[in-house]
Amino acid sequence: MSRFWKIALAVIVVLVIAGIFVVPRLRHADGANAAQTQGGKADGEGQGKDQPPVPVTVVPVASQDVPVYLTATGTAQARNSVVVRPQVSGQLMKLNFQEGQEVKQGDVIAEIDPRTIQSQYDQSVAKLRQDQAAAATAKNNLERSQNLVSKGGQQYVSKQDLDNLKNTLDQALATVVADQASIRASQVQLGFTKVIAPIDGLAGIRAVDVGNIVATTDTIVTLTEVHPIYVSFNLPEKNLDLVRSSMREEGATPLEVAALDRVDAHVVATGKLDVIDNTIDTTTGTFRLRALFDNTKTELWPGQFVNARVRVRTVKNGLVVPAQAVQRGPDGDYVYLVQGDNTVKMQAVETATEVGDSHMLISKGLKLGDKVVTEGQFRLKPGSKVQPLAPGQVPAAPTAEELKAKKDQQGRQGGRRG
Repeated sequence: MSRFWKIALAVIVVLVIAGIFVVPRLRHADGANAAQTQGGKADGEGQGKDQPPVPVTVVPVASQDVPVYLTATGTAQARNSVVVRPQVSGQLMKLNFQEGQEVKQGDVIAEIDPRTIQSQYDQSVAKLRQDQAAAATAKNNLERSQNLVSKGGQQYVSKQDLDNLKNTLDQALATVVADQASIRASQVQLGFTKVIAPIDGLAGIRAVDVGNIVATTDTIVTLTEVHPIYVSFNLPEKNLDLVRSSMREEGATPLEVAALDRVDAHVVATGKLDVIDNTIDTTTGTFRLRALFDNTKTELWPGQFVNARVRVRTVKNGLVVPAQAVQRGPDGDYVYLVQGDNTVKMQAVETATEVGDSHMLISKGLKLGDKVVTEGQFRLKPGSKVQPLAPGQVPAAPTAEELKAKKDQQGRQGGRRG
């Protein structure tokens, strides 16, 4: 026999042996796997049918009047701020305020050495008296000359002399008027030696010390009015129509604005919307608003950052649910809605605004009285059987019969798997 036929015969023998021993075993393994798969499906179906209801907290959709707010970051600004400068130069003699103190309009807050201006005033008064005497002399001369002209019909004084006397009197009277104006100017300058507070406000940190020579360009202190105070903030231009329409609806009542602390978001003060700016900022697409706060307790400080919240309208009988009931999915917001047979379904909703710190206003997807799940959603899927519980309620402990039935069920499932 040739070598080729020997090799062919050996291959045939190997194939026959494999057919006898390997194929039956593979068939047996496939049958076992199929049986196991069918058993697993049967067990899973049994578990689905026998799965106990999931305890969840359920709250009905409520109805209430909901205020609608717009919120933006704002800045507190002084209603008036005045840089106080001296109006005359001289040595600063006295400061009559404490830094940080509230001063009233008309208070004397600083005094400048008045002696130089006082001497100028005295000189003006003396010159006035001198010129008044000269004017009286010129008047008397004119009157005597006029009497001589009319006496006996004879001309004792020439007309030229008479005109000169009249002009002299006029010049003397004009000098008196100029002296009086000089006195008034000196009085004004003398008054400027006492620096008066032009507004009510808080005194800042002083810029000069007593004893220094101050000029009219120097700053003494800055006064800032904080009672009342402004808060300025910007809103997107898309909200302009809403704010303006709300102002028209409210009529004579300004819109309410609350200033919230930026740290813990509590209300610091409440005020009223004062004005809407007349232009929209094209670079940011926003418009500016300004609110007025009484600030009687100085809750707000100039330059302070706050969250300004303006109430633009109130939704009557709005549908409200707890905020934790609203879940966010790939297709938008949804809630788990409890149906009549105590199963749940995913219900798509549209939210309008937050209601306080714990609730949401629902604009679409729910109706009054619907029951939504607020706790236990992570264990749910559409169609899950649930045990509805009120807020704060806990499920009852299982009875002995329920524990025994659960144990028997687990035993049957273990037997099927075995």
